[in-house]
Amino acid sequence: MPKLTACILALAAMLLPLVAVGQEVDWNVDASVVANNREGGDEMTPDQTFMFTRLAGEVGLSLDGGTHRLMAGAAWYQPMRDDCGGYKVLPTVYYNYRKDGVELALGMLPRTLMAEKAPTYLFSDSLNYLTPNVRGALAQYTCDKGHAMVLLDWRQMQTNTRREAFNVLLNGQRHIAGDLWIGGWAQLNHLAKRKNAPEDEGVNDDISINPMARLDLARHTSLDKLTLEAGALIQLQRARIEHEWRTPCRFVARANARWRWLEATEEFSTGKDAFPLYPAFGSQLNLGDPYYRYKTYSRTDVRAHIINNRFVDLSASLMFHAATGVTGFWQQVSCRFYLDSRMWKRRTDKTWMKQQKLNSIF
Repeated sequence: MPKLTACILALAAMLLPLVAVGQEVDWNVDASVVANNREGGDEMTPDQTFMFTRLAGEVGLSLDGGTHRLMAGAAWYQPMRDDCGGYKVLPTVYYNYRKDGVELALGMLPRTLMAEKAPTYLFSDSLNYLTPNVRGALAQYTCDKGHAMVLLDWRQMQTNTRREAFNVLLNGQRHIAGDLWIGGWAQLNHLAKRKNAPEDEGVNDDISINPMARLDLARHTSLDKLTLEAGALIQLQRARIEHEWRTPCRFVARANARWRWLEATEEFSTGKDAFPLYPAFGSQLNLGDPYYRYKTYSRTDVRAHIINNRFVDLSASLMFHAATGVTGFWQQVSCRFYLDSRMWKRRTDKTWMKQQKLNSIF
């Protein structure tokens, strides 16, 4: 903590001379509170409770009308407990280029920069809670007809006790005609050896290919949102010391509807065990929710957005899990508050405020 504070103060000292010659200062504050109680009946997703606060702040320089930004700060994760133990402080330092729909970010950057949140079969809720930053690079392009994104996250450095690990994530969507969109996800997770590893410790790969088609049907109804998605989840997994690929495949579908403050989401999946190497390597290799190991799995989320505007999303959710032979019931209350320098300048624009909604990240 003292070293991190010293670094932030040193950065502020370096920024002051540049501010004095007319450069614009960018800043943002992103704070979350989550209470998630999980009850179920299987060993892969044990009963547990996540209760934490997360505070992330950034400050930096913005040049050329916001095209170039250099941002620095930290993300502080603090479990709710009777002392201050168990916390994590993660540094945030990155360069950000934004112009004409093109965005590039390099360094230790927040996941909230991503154009779309990854589905839970690629990145589980638990990992989303605990790893708010990406350590690598993000490149994406967005326009009215869709977006394309590639992300590199260097998740773990090789040491004598830890394996080297990284993942590459690709995502895209494109409007075809009428209500139809096509796109999908692809991901490579790579888990290498430790330094001076024994001969029986091998390199492991997890490749996901997830083509999807989506119908956006809200304009045909009185709902604020109605989307239907369906596709395949094709997995290619290998422990190289076994010299064979495992190739499970699943059908995945998702429906999402929202009317005013009430939102419901249904996710359904069926097929072979999506993570056959999970018993050996767990979430070091397979980042998705372990529920997708079951032949058939359904997840139903019902969420009430109690307060939802550009600055705050306070919501209460009930999450029902039903898999082959097991069930789970999660209850969650979450609140996200977000504010940045550009929003602050428009805080008195009531028309703009009514049109904006803060996206939930949990």
